[in-house]
Amino acid sequence: MNHKAGFVNIIGNPNVGKSTLMNAFVGEKLSIITSKAQTTRHRILGIVNGDDFQMVLSDTPGIIKPAYELQESMMGFVKSAFEDADVLIYMVEIGEKDLKDEAFFKKITHSKIPVLLLLNKIDKSDQKQLEDQVQTWTEKVPNAEIYPVSALEGFNVKEIFNRIIELLPESPPFYPKDQLTDKPERFFINETIREKILMHYKKEIPYAVEVDTEEFFEEDHIIRIRSVIMVERETQKGIIIGHKGSALKRVGVEARKDLEKFFGKQIHIELYVKVNKNWRSNQNQLKRFGYNN
Repeated sequence: MNHKAGFVNIIGNPNVGKSTLMNAFVGEKLSIITSKAQTTRHRILGIVNGDDFQMVLSDTPGIIKPAYELQESMMGFVKSAFEDADVLIYMVEIGEKDLKDEAFFKKITHSKIPVLLLLNKIDKSDQKQLEDQVQTWTEKVPNAEIYPVSALEGFNVKEIFNRIIELLPESPPFYPKDQLTDKPERFFINETIREKILMHYKKEIPYAVEVDTEEFFEEDHIIRIRSVIMVERETQKGIIIGHKGSALKRVGVEARKDLEKFFGKQIHIELYVKVNKNWRSNQNQLKRFGYNN
């Protein structure tokens, strides 16, 4: 039997639905999803296996103009997505007119590999607006196949998935057939906690936070976790903890519930907050947290 395998990399501006699409393809919540921009910081692989195919999906940070070292690293993950892709998914949303980085846009329009341009969030548009948008993007990216999609509602997701399989090159699998992602357990613990912080805190707080899981002990019926939430300033530490620890407790309770679903086991989680000054601009700290590798 012929076997297909390849890397399918998803790029686009912040908040266009890249993570929602990948999670829909994989059938698991691998990428965190919030209404805030820059939710995804890393390049996260989700692996979908069939008898005769392996699709290695890659969710990437939204394309922005970097303002500090962490964002430079995030855009490095996006650049790498061009280098190993067998199929490139360029995701836009209704009403969007261009990519925020002209150099990335040129790479897409001059790509030698198949490009699928997905026009997402069509559930928020009418037929006239959709037709206008399809026409606009057909002119801007003539080398792309254009598909209207609602990643959240599941519209056209299966059709696009099947089209990707058609485009994959013949190849043996790159990863074991029972593997779901390239990230370790601690990564998903960190991301789940960070998602709750993005949901419940405002302004700069979520962007000044990194999470480090220092202890992960798995027993037969329970997983014991100790994680540290890093902030850049003492004032941020107080905000994360909240009055009598109430805000931090809410993060812990919500993260525990999600992690129990993810791991299928009871979770005991302890959260602490530490100040790690200017970690977003510190190369050594960024490397420690998995950036700039």
